[in-house]
Amino acid sequence: MTMLYLVGTPIGNLEDITLRAIRVLKEADIIACEDTRNTQKLLNHYEVKGKKLLSYHEHNEDKMSDKIIEYLEEGLDIALVTDAGMPCISDPGYVLVEKVKSAGLDVVALPGANAGLTALVASGIESYNYTFYGFLPRKSKELKQKLEIILNSKTTGILYESPHRVKNLVEEIVKIAPTRKIAVARELTKMFEQIETYEASVILEMLGGEIKEKGEFVVIISPSKDEEKAELNLDDIVEIIYQKVQSGEKKSEAIKNTAKEYGINKKEVYSLYHEKYD
Repeated sequence: MTMLYLVGTPIGNLEDITLRAIRVLKEADIIACEDTRNTQKLLNHYEVKGKKLLSYHEHNEDKMSDKIIEYLEEGLDIALVTDAGMPCISDPGYVLVEKVKSAGLDVVALPGANAGLTALVASGIESYNYTFYGFLPRKSKELKQKLEIILNSKTTGILYESPHRVKNLVEEIVKIAPTRKIAVARELTKMFEQIETYEASVILEMLGGEIKEKGEFVVIISPSKDEEKAELNLDDIVEIIYQKVQSGEKKSEAIKNTAKEYGINKKEVYSLYHEKYD
């Protein structure tokens, strides 16, 4: 029976691939890959030879999905891989899977390495209930709005971020919840793997120093707990408001929203803020 196989590939260490995945790559008629050069290195390592490689990435998903369906209907088995990790998880694949299933063809997913779950289980942060968010919006306003939702959630959050924007992400977390426990993980499964778990404000101080801003990052955010808000004194809350104002939020809105968020008297916060900063 002709089949589309979704094959998980290593996220760093080339040994993190299953025996089944290697077998499927050897048996597939065609391997659809995000970057043929990266996939060829993996195939060379495991001596998978003579394979037809098909470029399948976010910019040609629609067109190539139709082509792959044609191959499947001709009776060819196809393996889909991305540069690292599982297809469809912050990587191309969803469009193809949807179209293949709509065409009445078969799809089989092979379990494999995943950066988000690898970071989560090693972080020391609650892993019973979690939500995967992937990459957050780049625009400042949308990023802040999304972080407000995540930081108020009762489940652990899993985010992906580039080395160029991770510091900005943590800065925004600190503005909202400086004492929240978070973890940042980089270079997972590689020689210089690093996973650090501290309060957000401490992580921010470490970035650029003890935590090098190199390699792709996974950020784990611990769930919101009512007692966390109770631990913050008025000076902490005034500082949060100040950071929001510095980032461009109107002072009156920052005071009103923060007072509501932490369940305290707006007039009391207003008075203390003006006493300290006006």
